[in-house]
Amino acid sequence: MSAMFSARQWLQQLTADGISVMLPELLWYQRHTSVLNLKPTISIQSKLAGTYLARSKGRGMEFDEVRHYQPGDDVRTIDWRVTARSGKVHTKLFREEKERPVFIVADLTDSMRFGSSLLLKSVQAAHLAAVIAWHVKQHGDKLGGVVFSNQQHRELKPQGRSHGVLRYLQALQQCHQHSAGNNGLSLSQALGQQRRLSRPGSLVYILSDFNRLDEQALRHIRAISQHNEVTCCQISDPLELAIPANARGLAAIRQQQQVVTAELDNPALRQRYYQQQQQQQSHVAGSLQQLGCKWLAISAGEPVITQLEQAHHGR
Repeated sequence: MSAMFSARQWLQQLTADGISVMLPELLWYQRHTSVLNLKPTISIQSKLAGTYLARSKGRGMEFDEVRHYQPGDDVRTIDWRVTARSGKVHTKLFREEKERPVFIVADLTDSMRFGSSLLLKSVQAAHLAAVIAWHVKQHGDKLGGVVFSNQQHRELKPQGRSHGVLRYLQALQQCHQHSAGNNGLSLSQALGQQRRLSRPGSLVYILSDFNRLDEQALRHIRAISQHNEVTCCQISDPLELAIPANARGLAAIRQQQQVVTAELDNPALRQRYYQQQQQQQSHVAGSLQQLGCKWLAISAGEPVITQLEQAHHGR
């Protein structure tokens, strides 16, 4: 599905236009969740019961290992077979099951309402959020988060089962459709709300182009990532990364305080533009990774499933 023709055929199969967000196209992803892996890669601090195996040792649901008995160990966990065989008292250790709420922060602000080829970045964010949401439901976890635009926002506390997913998908649709209102948020404000929602041991996805990644936003992400696993998905459009090979004519470009015209088919201009955009993206990725976040680049010019499959297989 790498060819643009195939990608557009895929869009038609979804009965989507790439500009609006409709519930049927988000429901489609219910059958395509195998490209994600939500298993924890950091220690979980939550004390709640659930379906993820923590790295802490204790009594729980799954056997982990045997070690020498230590003062304070529960005598009920003594492994009498190993003790008899070795002549020294050994005890069984278990990995405890933990519940891990999953939160999605979905940026649908004005800078995300841009697309040059297949989808608006905001639509791609909604599609990626749908994949994550259905995966959360499949694993029996609770879903919450913040969906926000310049006009609207929804703060959603974690809920389980299909109700939690459908509630989130409806928030995506509503916030994307409504172009009027004074209840919007900036990226830093949305992250501040997510910071209050998060509880230790949560998994947090942040979906944005990060064009408004200011110091306040970074402080919120730093605070969230101290006790949670955070994945930042930077959504970009192909035109933001490189001038198309078939581009011709003149374009207006702002340089410092002046606006100049440039020839789009100028090889030197293409190379400078490409290097500048790559440096900007690397700067954002580096800033987020320094805070302990995972980073994933997603293009609005290709179906999200295709990209997640490529990332999943390491291609």
